Amino acid sequence: MKTTLIIMAAGIGSRYGGGIKQLAKMGKHGEIIMDYSIYDAKEAGFDKVVFIIRKDIEKEFKEAIGDRIREQIEVEYVFQELSDIPEGFRVPEGRVKPWGTGQAILCCKDVVKEPFVIINADDYYGKEAFRKLHDFLIREKDCGARYCMGMAGFVLKNTLSDNGTVTRGICKADENDMLTHVVETTGIGRDADGRLVCDDPEVQKWFSEQERVSMNMWAGEPVFIEYLEEGFREFLADDSGDPLKKEYLLPTIVDQLIRKGEAKVKVLETQDKWFGITYKEDKPAVEAAFAKLIEDGVYPEKLWG
Repeated sequence: MKTTLIIMAAGIGSRYGGGIKQLAKMGKHGEIIMDYSIYDAKEAGFDKVVFIIRKDIEKEFKEAIGDRIREQIEVEYVFQELSDIPEGFRVPEGRVKPWGTGQAILCCKDVVKEPFVIINADDYYGKEAFRKLHDFLIREKDCGARYCMGMAGFVLKNTLSDNGTVTRGICKADENDMLTHVVETTGIGRDADGRLVCDDPEVQKWFSEQERVSMNMWAGEPVFIEYLEEGFREFLADDSGDPLKKEYLLPTIVDQLIRKGEAKVKVLETQDKWFGITYKEDKPAVEAAFAKLIEDGVYPEKLWG
């Protein structure tokens, strides 16, 4: 069975100082974080990669990675644009950012016709999650719901940045590791005394380092992308929230489907340590982490030979 890796790489990257953080070089031979994700995905059994990018970075993006890896795996591109909205709607005056991760995946509707896994371009996930999600797509077909999905469940303490706060979807699951709900939580980090803190006072009362969190690594079937089109119309028609800032986000979409009984999501726990480029100051630590993985034999020094 053919399987596809979808990489969301259209983010503006404002917290990285305005540069294109997804294209920051990490390896000794110019490898970027996406190189390692694609390498792990291919090793796990994925056949195709679809990049979601912006038109204005297309040339630089293809030079940085797309043209290099097309001999290794099938490659396609889709473009996330603010103006790409259904007929009958208009972009609010003053809005400059796209509509979020739900809109990003919706952009793939014409090119993704097989089971898929979604990841962020600027996050390193580790090998375990790719293997588990690929196995899930191959083996677990019928969950008794309209949308059968999988999610890599990272341990919260393994996903923090030393250089600032992060946003994570904090997950709750039942005794069968089926997701019951996701709480999108901002401002997660440590205070001066090393205690875990976040922006949500209610979450602050109960969350811990051991919570399972979503890193936007989801597994699903093409029917989910079809739903996103319907859901995007509902999102745009809803006049609540700031029209210049509100976003159509995957964790929120999945949470709503679970609550309505239309989706079942298997949480596949991974102990791998996340790292990524959230802040410009993260780069030296990420470079050092990849150097250590190469030293330990997890990756060859020159990734693609």
